[in-house]
Amino acid sequence: MAAGLLSACSVQLAAVADKTPAQVQAAYRVTKDVAYGADKEQALDIYLSPTAKSLKNKNYTVVFLHGGGYYISDKAREERYIQPYLKKGLNVVNMNYRIKRGVPVATEDLTYALNFLRANNATYHLNLDRVLVTGFSAGAHIASLVAVTANDLTYTPKLAGGIKIAGVVNFSGPVDGLDVVEQVFMRNEVPVMKAIGVALFPETTEYAPKEYVRKFEPITYFDKNDPPFFIWQGGKDDQVPPVTFEKFVALLKQEPQKNEVLFVPEGQHSPNANELKDAYQKIFDFLDNH
Repeated sequence: MAAGLLSACSVQLAAVADKTPAQVQAAYRVTKDVAYGADKEQALDIYLSPTAKSLKNKNYTVVFLHGGGYYISDKAREERYIQPYLKKGLNVVNMNYRIKRGVPVATEDLTYALNFLRANNATYHLNLDRVLVTGFSAGAHIASLVAVTANDLTYTPKLAGGIKIAGVVNFSGPVDGLDVVEQVFMRNEVPVMKAIGVALFPETTEYAPKEYVRKFEPITYFDKNDPPFFIWQGGKDDQVPPVTFEKFVALLKQEPQKNEVLFVPEGQHSPNANELKDAYQKIFDFLDNH
């Protein structure tokens, strides 16, 4: 893995190494459960590559957030989303965030994690000038929200200086219509799904008003100075309905050289193995173009 990367002056991320996850991780220095805050759920895993610097302008620092409705799951359960980046020799941060405390609390933690990495970068030597924030479902929503608010002077918490979000990869994460998503879950007959819906906005006893949820919707802050977006969306997503993507996607498509939307008509909320493989081929092309 290292030899090819070190010998290349201009490395294209599009060439995927044919290695198992265990073989890939063996080349990395991995530190698990690094605390970035006082809460036990504020923890992250850091995968440091011996060859990341040789990627030059393709040397992204990837920060991934798991899904689970801001209520369940864990960073260890969705590692399939970080394996393609590890195969490229990129530095990767796989993070947990506070769950079962609602959207407002969960959305703060990516900023806290990035600020922690900045404050401790003498230890990790990450390229924080090219941070790729990415996630699945709830995690993708958090990544998208932090990316579009990074240049908003009124938004808190604020990113520390010296952090540049260079791109967003969003798998099925809400970008608009959080009120619609809340209704989908609260009306679900499956107990855990209903519990997720009730817990999305614990400050409210009924459905959260649109004027309240709007400040947690990425579309509220979107402008042309935001980083490039790659969005994967399933046409049969029954958790984050496709209708909630329409306005945001229309904005992205105004700059087709910058942003990419991969709409999979038969796709569900979670991509299957073949859909994921196809997505990452397109994601690395997307990153190569930026």
